[in-house]
Amino acid sequence: MSIKFTKLIFYSALLTCYQAVAQVKTDVLIIGGGASGTTAAIQSARMGVKVLVVEETEWLGGMLTSAGVSAIDGNHNMPSGLWGEFRQHLYDYYGGPKAVETGWVSNTLFEPSFGNKTLKTMAQNPNLTVWYKSSLSNIIKDGKTWKAEISNKGKKQNVEAKIVIDATELGDVMGKLKVPYRVGMDSRYDTGESFAPEKANNIIQDLTYVVVLKDFGAKANKTIKKPVGYDPSEFDCCCDVQDPASHDNTPKIDCSQMITYGKLPNGKYMINWPKCGNDIYMNIIEMSDADRKAALEKAKLHSLRFIYHLQTKLGFKNLGIADDEFPTADHLPMIAYHRESRRLDGKVTLTLNDVTSPYTQKTALYRTGIAVGDYTIDHHHLKNPDAPQIDFVKIKVPSYNIPLGALVPKNTEGLIVAEKSVSVTNIVAGASRLQPVVLGIGQAAGALAATAVLSNTDPSEINIRSVQNALLESNAYLMPFIDVKPNDASFKTIQKIGATGILKGTGLSYKWANQTWFYPELQVSEWDLVNGLKSFYPAFAELHPSGNLVNASFMAGAIKAIGQKEVSISQILDFLKQQKFNGLTAESQLSRRMVAHVLDHFLDPFKTEIDFTGKTK
Repeated sequence: MSIKFTKLIFYSALLTCYQAVAQVKTDVLIIGGGASGTTAAIQSARMGVKVLVVEETEWLGGMLTSAGVSAIDGNHNMPSGLWGEFRQHLYDYYGGPKAVETGWVSNTLFEPSFGNKTLKTMAQNPNLTVWYKSSLSNIIKDGKTWKAEISNKGKKQNVEAKIVIDATELGDVMGKLKVPYRVGMDSRYDTGESFAPEKANNIIQDLTYVVVLKDFGAKANKTIKKPVGYDPSEFDCCCDVQDPASHDNTPKIDCSQMITYGKLPNGKYMINWPKCGNDIYMNIIEMSDADRKAALEKAKLHSLRFIYHLQTKLGFKNLGIADDEFPTADHLPMIAYHRESRRLDGKVTLTLNDVTSPYTQKTALYRTGIAVGDYTIDHHHLKNPDAPQIDFVKIKVPSYNIPLGALVPKNTEGLIVAEKSVSVTNIVAGASRLQPVVLGIGQAAGALAATAVLSNTDPSEINIRSVQNALLESNAYLMPFIDVKPNDASFKTIQKIGATGILKGTGLSYKWANQTWFYPELQVSEWDLVNGLKSFYPAFAELHPSGNLVNASFMAGAIKAIGQKEVSISQILDFLKQQKFNGLTAESQLSRRMVAHVLDHFLDPFKTEIDFTGKTK
């Protein structure tokens, strides 16, 4: 053997040894590649920072895919950011909006396996790396650097990161770090929510081990082996499809409607049924991994009992467990559907009062909004008789937004919390847990992380408007205005002015899809405009409004009264003409759309920094 060849072998071995112990460095480390972890990664990577995702399964998407909850609840009329992008992929693949309206529970249903493929396609970015079948073993903070030990396909890997995002299903990173959090129901005396129970408890919502069935043809018999412990009486009321919002206590029995609740494209059925179905109560949040695994086997068995009931007692023997969805030996999802998690004790906590009446609180959390939702407050407690009785049907809310401070711990730097673990009350978590909201929370977490890295700023000290601007550039909603979509030329302008509160939205509770309207074509009264300006500019000079509608002349006077600059009527009219608002005179009544543009251009109130409570700095 030549000396040259011997040296080559030596240096190759040395390099291999070095690589085996070398640190992996990244800007953002995301633990959990679920719904929020995936969108956080995509957003951060698109903003130009290096991202590493650690995911326990071999899929992306969490509850959307790995847990099989592939029927989207809410935000149908608010296609915000990456949620809207994901949905468009579904439309393109299946053949448009109607092609995914296959089940009555949702406007958007899809096969979990295709959801995973879609998210993996969206995640293709040179800045983004995903370690599948990997988990966090240990994590510590060394100065401003996070040092994590990752089990990567059974091998130890050390990672250094500037920012860590907890995107786990149950908030396990903040649990490991002992970051303050809450579990269970809050006391009304702590949150100020009249609907909350008097005493706090550790009761969470029922979870579900979803099953995806497939129609194998009318003559097929796909009945599974009778599961241990099967008792048909446990599922007696499963065909009751009565909507609780109807206030009608008479059962409405329709087994065919029950089974089509979560009908998916291509002859498949998502079985995620609460009434005498496969919901089950267990609180595994603070259990060890081993205890969790054992408990979830019980949840899985309970779901199999329900499937056996559907196939035998109800006659759906042609519906068998889909063999082309999940890469598991039993063809069941890789994870359970957790409706509730640890909840961070954050810089701020979003309460039901903030959701119900955002403009009348001492804080203005809506100004810091980073994700939106419109689904009603929906809790699953049918399987736990010990849960305090709360009539959630009576809780009426408009659509709402999530404040940025709900993602940021009070006293832990370099950490961002996402998924269902953000700082909201237990009651609010019944709405913020839904898929599009969690996707939006993840996108915001990614924008926050990238902004922090790029500005060399801790998330707790971030310029909130910079994060919101990044989201707006990605067509994400800050304010839940149903009537101004991202393809509207005024979308960003109206979102920014809405996030100041100078022009407010009108919220209302509407069935299962609550609303907030901006009404861009309505006129603005002088009184409303002045009060809006006063709420944002505390030093606003005294101006005496009437009930008249705002025109360019009044706008010029209002801008001057603020004391920032003097603008002529002709300047305002010329600017509006540039924005294609033609034929206006000094006395023409201006629409809310026009006023938003004028405010944004001549005052730019959105550039004014705010703190996590929404107060101007």
